Amino acid sequence: MASRSFSFLSFLAFLLLSSSVSGQENGGTDARRELVPAMFIFGDSLIDNGNNNNLPSFAKANYYPYGVDFDAGPTGRFSNGYTMVDEIAELLGLPLIPAYSQASGEQMLHGINYASAAAGILDVTGRNFVGRIPFNQQIQNFENTLDQITGNLGADEMANAIGRCIFFVGMGSNDYLNNYLMPNYPTKNQYNPQQFATLLTQQYTRQLTSLYNLGARKFVISGVGLLGCVPSILAQSPTGRCSDTVNQLVIPFNANVRSTVDNLSANLPGAKFIYLDVYRMFQNILNKPSQYGFSVIDRGCCGIGRNGGQITCLPFQTPCSNRDQYVFWDAFHPTSAVNIIMGREAFNGNTDVAYPMNIQQLANLNLQPNN
Repeated sequence: MASRSFSFLSFLAFLLLSSSVSGQENGGTDARRELVPAMFIFGDSLIDNGNNNNLPSFAKANYYPYGVDFDAGPTGRFSNGYTMVDEIAELLGLPLIPAYSQASGEQMLHGINYASAAAGILDVTGRNFVGRIPFNQQIQNFENTLDQITGNLGADEMANAIGRCIFFVGMGSNDYLNNYLMPNYPTKNQYNPQQFATLLTQQYTRQLTSLYNLGARKFVISGVGLLGCVPSILAQSPTGRCSDTVNQLVIPFNANVRSTVDNLSANLPGAKFIYLDVYRMFQNILNKPSQYGFSVIDRGCCGIGRNGGQITCLPFQTPCSNRDQYVFWDAFHPTSAVNIIMGREAFNGNTDVAYPMNIQQLANLNLQPNN
């Protein structure tokens, strides 16, 4: 397509420029400074913004009430409004990053979102939802993007350009919710929690290294949250309380990923990896919800059944009216209000939630991509 070819040439020219002052306006007054040229996003439904819309998949969110508080309406975001990466993009001075399946023209100048609902670190994860784009395929899609760009520019210049961009990766939740914990998967019988965490981390390390080999240098790696407290899990409990068993299940994985961040930063020349402790972020919100402005922490705003978690949002279902007071939007995903809080903590938080530095500090870090 001519428009797509033009967009790649424009993309190249843009990436080769230093981070600059955007011509776009914030609130119609102040110019917005772009801290990085672009952000590339890989992950699952927590940050998918439409890549599943045209797949033969049960994991879709391109219908109302999804997007009820988003200017563009239902786009494929599993939220009433913003996702975490939407908030991070704005804080970086970037426009919202388009989905790979929909991006064209100048929309692509500031990066691409490759995330896919139901996707996992393991290719087999999420098969109950049929269509999805596992992390391996997301990386392949990014490589396809680079192949088209590099042909017009050259490998060395492309490496310098890509090395200044942020690579946000949030994987692992589905490997537990839609693999290890599913009765039709043999995984739980094959691996104890520590063994499964090791399996995931080994694969994850290979995948992140693949992104490094494709030119990525500034990595933001998001851990797995309090899965035992999502409405879907609460609905399975006779008491309606968080499942400590499920929460404990993901702790070894998060610990492994945090160690991996240190190891990869030390062993991959010119790269810097940071770890976002989403588990702790969620824990802080659930422990003291009123301090964050929330009053409902144990049910979905638009789910159905016990805890609003037995069935997720149905098309044209009327959601709760006081959405900003809810922690959870549906059976699995947080509200836009929570996503915005977590995005801001990821961007400028302390080392207890963003280790060993936050996204703002990473963006300002002067790395040498060719080292």
